[in-house]
Amino acid sequence: MNIFDLKGKVAVIFGGTSGIGKALSFGLAQAGAEVVPISRDLSKVKQRIKELKRFNKEHLEITADVSLKRQVAEALEKVLAKFKQVDILINSAGIHLKKSSLKVSESEWDQILEVNLKGTFITCQVFGEQMIKQRKGTIVNIASLGAYIALSEATPYCVSKAGVLLLTKCLAVEWAKYHVRVNSISPGVFQTPLNEKILKDQSRLGRIIGHTPFGRLGKTSELIGAAVYLASDASSFVSGSDIVVDGGFLAWGI
Repeated sequence: MNIFDLKGKVAVIFGGTSGIGKALSFGLAQAGAEVVPISRDLSKVKQRIKELKRFNKEHLEITADVSLKRQVAEALEKVLAKFKQVDILINSAGIHLKKSSLKVSESEWDQILEVNLKGTFITCQVFGEQMIKQRKGTIVNIASLGAYIALSEATPYCVSKAGVLLLTKCLAVEWAKYHVRVNSISPGVFQTPLNEKILKDQSRLGRIIGHTPFGRLGKTSELIGAAVYLASDASSFVSGSDIVVDGGFLAWGI
């Protein structure tokens, strides 16, 4: 018996067409899950489905904005119409902003919190309700190093991810009696479309690598193991936990 096997499982990945979500969609599909990658861009969804065809027997094209509950609910309806169940939810949709806190506008603050925190809550709420009905399911939220430490000129982002971390713990405690597990992954610094512009700052990049014991940025494929573990029966008694995948960044002091 392979406790990491995801065959027969249906995995929905919000933000599943780029960056970390794209890597995780590949990893879960490779582990046997039927993966439904969701984003706001239909062309990206179509492309990701095409790339996953060698693993998935079925496919489903869905677009949704995580900050709009109606669209998330419609996404669930489509998944259930096709597969009759949803076993795994990955929340990887997110946005970033590098800007001095004194210059962050109210609208910018609202947008970051709306997508990163409110969006994660909405998807957990909508899909969690279905998992509670099923009396089974597992949710993996993507947090960040910024949930633990201050990142330079990224206050709204760090606050939103700290919220994701505590949201994960709250839901894990509340939904354990329904056999629904909720965990999170906090990636270190990985080069993705989300932070591509930030990492072009060679001074900032140098400081990041200089404080990472591995001496390099992470590869998104290096997050797959943690995600498959949390999505599978291998972690059947794990809930409310966060797995940090950062090359030792948080462990390094002076």
